Amino acid sequence: MYQYQHGGDIYSQKTTAEGKSFVDFSANINPLGLPKGVKKAIISSLASCINYPDAFCRELKIATAEFLQVKADYLFFGNGAADVLFRLALSLKPAKALLLAPTFADYEKALRSVDCEISYYNLPKELGFTVEEGILEQLQPGLDIVVICNPNNPTGLVCQEALLQRILDRCKQIGATLLIDECFMDFVPTAKAYSFRTRLADYDNLVILKAFTKTFAIPGVRLGYCMTGNTRLIARLHEVGQDWNVSIMAQEAGKAAVLEKAYLTKAFAYVEKQRTFLVKELRKLPRITVYDSLANYIFFRLPEPRNLVEQLKERGFLIRSCANYHNLGEGYYRIAVKKQSENRALLKELKEILKNN
Repeated sequence: MYQYQHGGDIYSQKTTAEGKSFVDFSANINPLGLPKGVKKAIISSLASCINYPDAFCRELKIATAEFLQVKADYLFFGNGAADVLFRLALSLKPAKALLLAPTFADYEKALRSVDCEISYYNLPKELGFTVEEGILEQLQPGLDIVVICNPNNPTGLVCQEALLQRILDRCKQIGATLLIDECFMDFVPTAKAYSFRTRLADYDNLVILKAFTKTFAIPGVRLGYCMTGNTRLIARLHEVGQDWNVSIMAQEAGKAAVLEKAYLTKAFAYVEKQRTFLVKELRKLPRITVYDSLANYIFFRLPEPRNLVEQLKERGFLIRSCANYHNLGEGYYRIAVKKQSENRALLKELKEILKNN
């Protein structure tokens, strides 16, 4: 039977045994929720749903290109970033890939769908799961694609820009595509945030993955995209799937989202404040190791109790066990940065559980 591997499963069990609704810390969504302008745009778009959506997302493409300051021809949109991942796998049909371990599970899932052979760069535990220069030794001829999640999921750690540049140059040298997932880069504090989209014109082997999902709190709408200066790949992405993969509602939501500059400023400041608070308070707990995440989620290790997920679930809180990630195991967890009241409530329950175990 197929096993769901992600957070955000609020459907298998909708309430606790006492009928209490869950607070979902397992999915990393902007805690400020759906922007008013986006909600209004979705509602207004319903009247247009009697038509097929624009297969080329032309208005959305122009709006997003202006927002990102990239060429509109570099953009391809999909039904969430995961949809784009599978199209990339089908378009490129790589024979050999290199992934980080741990990292987001759908890279492997998409690559396995085209029978790609996968190897891993095991992020060194003793160095806090950071990407180090050792990865360069694994970038050898014969590799077709390398995937770097930046900041990485589940760790929230960013690869140093100079090292990532060396990885990109090495990939170009050996003829490999470098896919950089920047879906969570928006939440990284300005001093440490960066994007490789300024390099798209110079590297036709570079693809950057992004999503509206997390930044604008619209995972149920499904809207993601990739950027690449390789126009042949853009054409191929259109060829390998259905034409109407982005609904009218999603396109209108995206057009409205890129106008929400005040919302973004407020959200990023709020997430940074709450992340700092959560990390500080978590580190006061016994037996816990908290990593220096820069994203809107926090990665930590807590060996005992082993049934932490179950105990928190009984108390109405969902968190993400990372036991099924490559190069991890039992005792590793990820939690989202949520609203202050929810963060405090989770901390309270964690303290109670640890006091009694």
